[in-house]
This record gives sequence, C-alpha cells and structure tokens, in this order.
Amino acid sequence: MGCAGSRDKVDETSKKIRKPKAWKHSEAITRAQLTQMREEFWDTAPHYGGRKEIWDALRAAAEAELTLAQAIVDSAGVIVQNPDLTICYDERGAKYELPKYVLSEPTNLIRDS
Repeated sequence: MGCAGSRDKVDETSKKIRKPKAWKHSEAITRAQLTQMREEFWDTAPHYGGRKEIWDALRAAAEAELTLAQAIVDSAGVIVQNPDLTICYDERGAKYELPKYVLSEPTNLIRDS
C-alpha cells in the first residue's frame, strides 16, 4: 500500500503538458493588450512567493512550443499539477498559479488587420 503513494508522485512530475482548452476573455482584446497583460503578470508574479528561477522557467515554458516547454519544466524540477500548467509546484511545495492568458490566446482575440 505504501508504495502506491510514491509511484503517484513520479507520475505527477511526468504529466504531459498541453495548452489550455479554448477560452474566452471577458471582452475582446487585441494582441497588444494580451501582451501587456502577460508582461504585467510576469513582472508581478514573483512578488507573490515562490522562487524566481521557477517563475523564469514557467515563463520560458509558457512561451515555448510544447516539447520544449516539457523539457523546461522537467529540468527545472517543476511538479505539474494541471497539464495545462495553470497550477504547478516546486520541489519545496511552493504553489505557482498561471492564468490562461499567459499560456494561450483567447478565442476572442482581435486579429490585427
């Protein structure tokens, strides 16, 4: 019985990450507004706790293709709770929550014409 718990831990760290499911912002936004929201999040997130190097790894992963993102979180020792990276932990148990807008674009993004 005791072994099952430790095996679950290994499974969690090797969760395959994926982009969040399609989502809609409260109002249609432009790419520039989305970029600004992302910048503000990444600038302020480390002030809410956790380690800067983990935040840096999560940002790099959020901005990378999935296979590279997987390698980044694996090498940084990030424990992925939700496969879309919205909730992660570091090895010390600190929680990192990422909003969907830093991970993917909303369905109502205004395309620049």
